[in-house]
Amino acid sequence: MSVVSGGLVTGLTAADLRRRLAADAAARAGDAPTRELGDHRLNPDLVAEMTQVHSREAAVLVPVVDRGDAATVILTTRTRSLRKHSGQIAFPGGAIDPQDASPEAAALREALEEITLDPAYVEPIGRLPRYLTTTGFCITPVLAIVSPGFTLRPNPGEVADVFEVPLGFLMDAANHRQESRMFDGLTRHYYTMPYGERFIWGVTAGILRTLYERFYA
Repeated sequence: MSVVSGGLVTGLTAADLRRRLAADAAARAGDAPTRELGDHRLNPDLVAEMTQVHSREAAVLVPVVDRGDAATVILTTRTRSLRKHSGQIAFPGGAIDPQDASPEAAALREALEEITLDPAYVEPIGRLPRYLTTTGFCITPVLAIVSPGFTLRPNPGEVADVFEVPLGFLMDAANHRQESRMFDGLTRHYYTMPYGERFIWGVTAGILRTLYERFYA
């Protein structure tokens, strides 16, 4: 059972996530494709426009660390020298290369390259709905359980910082704010999740909101 305490949902463990994933899969067996979730649901016109544009396939790892009674999520801060999404908080990930056998393989490779997360500690357990970006990517979020014992070291060419956020904070709707701005003549609505001095928004917040709506709402 999950309860909310001081802006943090307690009882959100890796085992609990596995149960929710299994229950969701059983409930959706034979059903039609999942409806739009996250900030895609807030921006039907923008999503329709992006769907008509050829997007490059990409994958990100959504790494949920098994920390016993309180799971955490590994996030990174991208370096400000990058051409796209510089300085933003992000999941490890990137474009799917021809040699990648699957989105899972791409996400694991990128996590190893960006933060030296050893795949031996990572167990992919499912995928979240694809996420289209205004920068031309169609992202497959790969949900994974990470066992403790790993050592992380940011690749300075891509990652300025790597840190963990309690899953209970990210899955508390009270910490999800809706904001908006104009983009190419359209009002774009998006989520933000301020965490201390860190500002989670954009693609990352959109994927986290999708995780919430799919398994925790």
